[in-house]
Amino acid sequence: MKLINRASYMDTLTSLIGVPDIKVITGIRRSGKSKLLESLRDFIEATLPDSNVIQINYNLDEFEGLLEYHELLAYVKERRREGAQNFLLIDEVQMCEGFERAINSLHASEQYDIFITGSNAFLLSSDLSTLFTGRTFEIEVFPFSFEEYRLYNDGGEADRDFDEYAHIGGMSGSYPYHKQEQRYQYLSTVFKTLIVRDIVQRHSVRNESALLRIADYMMDNVSNITSARNITDALNADGLKITNKTVGTYMGYLCDAFAFYKVRRYDIRGKKYLKSGEKYYLADHAFKYALLGTRDMDWGRVYENMVAIELLRRGYEVYVGVLYKKEIDFIAIKRSEKLYIQVSDDISSEKTFEREISPLLKIGDAYPKMILARTHHETTDRDGVQIVDLARWLCGEA
Repeated sequence: MKLINRASYMDTLTSLIGVPDIKVITGIRRSGKSKLLESLRDFIEATLPDSNVIQINYNLDEFEGLLEYHELLAYVKERRREGAQNFLLIDEVQMCEGFERAINSLHASEQYDIFITGSNAFLLSSDLSTLFTGRTFEIEVFPFSFEEYRLYNDGGEADRDFDEYAHIGGMSGSYPYHKQEQRYQYLSTVFKTLIVRDIVQRHSVRNESALLRIADYMMDNVSNITSARNITDALNADGLKITNKTVGTYMGYLCDAFAFYKVRRYDIRGKKYLKSGEKYYLADHAFKYALLGTRDMDWGRVYENMVAIELLRRGYEVYVGVLYKKEIDFIAIKRSEKLYIQVSDDISSEKTFEREISPLLKIGDAYPKMILARTHHETTDRDGVQIVDLARWLCGEA
């Protein structure tokens, strides 16, 4: 499989060399965590002549003898080299029984620079401080961005590439397949077999079919306000007897596994977070095609999902804005920076354009405001609101 330089992630990983915390690479299954660990190894070996890299990949049968933490400890200690900068890189660490004891012991010795990856259901962000007594630093990996997709495909014409990416998505494991049906079959397998299996195994879920139906509902309602009560009512009406509490718990599992991202609503005028009415976005928009098909495509909602994930990928906190009963698709915050964003498929009609711009014009502060749409043109300005082509924004050209 072709590899690309995922520069932003590599910059982060290499900048953490020498930092004493345990570096934990997280993210949805098949998003490229293992390949990043391999790239980090190559970088260390090429640039640090006094380094000693101890690498363990539990996906390979040669490491089957290290499935218990005492065995892991012995293996690592035997390969430590005196006087060298010793690195420990472990992929799928959760496959070792008692792995947290081994990692904590090795970290406490202050003799190793530790980077690990693991199953998204076993290395949850909320569990890291409990699993590891030492400090951790989390690096979350997302599927390929549009910019990375173009790099993988040697960057053609932006509009053509965008149309392809909108259908294919960012899960690079699907790229070698030549037929779209095969790509979607791959994505369906990733979601059902790997993501859901992890959740079922970790949380001893008894009703896997209910979990998948909840995931289907959340996919079908991406960018809509969604609650456990909505889903419970819909499933009960379809004959599946399930409680609101169970639905809420399963929704939490799907978010913990990085399959979905919950975005809260924020009252701009009242300057407060709203307690209900969240939206959920898929880690990769193509999962929806793979699981639900391409019928009745609403490109505006697909594009909104793409923007939500890209904002998270760029390190923003993301909220849905509410102002005078009008909705602003996203408020994106990064330290002192704030952006207000509306997303639309087509704003060529004056009616649609006015619908998108009017909520932005009612916002009283001076932070940047933009409409992202498929304009196929350079950025323009209307009353202080930037009108930006979505494809160019996604690949960093606007």
